[in-house]
Amino acid sequence: MIFLKRESMVKNKMIFTKLNLRNDQKKNASSISNMANGLDKQLPSFWVPSETPDANKAPMQKPDKTIYCPMSGRPLKLKNFVEVKWTLVNDPSDKKSLAIRENRYMCAVTHDILSNAVPAAVIRTTGHVITMECFEKLIKKDWLHPLTGDKLTEKDIIPLQRGGTGYATTNVNLQGKNARPVLQA
Repeated sequence: MIFLKRESMVKNKMIFTKLNLRNDQKKNASSISNMANGLDKQLPSFWVPSETPDANKAPMQKPDKTIYCPMSGRPLKLKNFVEVKWTLVNDPSDKKSLAIRENRYMCAVTHDILSNAVPAAVIRTTGHVITMECFEKLIKKDWLHPLTGDKLTEKDIIPLQRGGTGYATTNVNLQGKNARPVLQA
């Protein structure tokens, strides 16, 4: 019944309700079969022109002008965005374009190569991309920005979600369990 209330395109809604049944059919209305008690004559045939849905379109509602964050559901504002500054790997022997290179970006502090297998984070105040290892070993000690010397807080570190590598369980933390039979005395 919820479907019939929400769907405005169904032409003949009374076919499916018990109100349309005759008094002698109301007694046997609990039958499982949809063909019992003469209901086979009332079933709609979708290919018959008189039973097809109306061509009238349902009134459309105006979409919301606010853009929402897909993760948190909060409205996105331009002032809350952080410009990410990627540090390019400068290899003079590599003459390939940036899109073809195997190693494109590196940590702004330690110059470690960034890839799908390396956890990374963005410093909100400056936008520099660093490895999580750099964060754990260098920044977390005294909470100072290693390049500018500014004070940092926990909110200033934005962890980046790594992309997939094609392997099914790339970013999933799996734990193996060893189950053995136990002898009981």
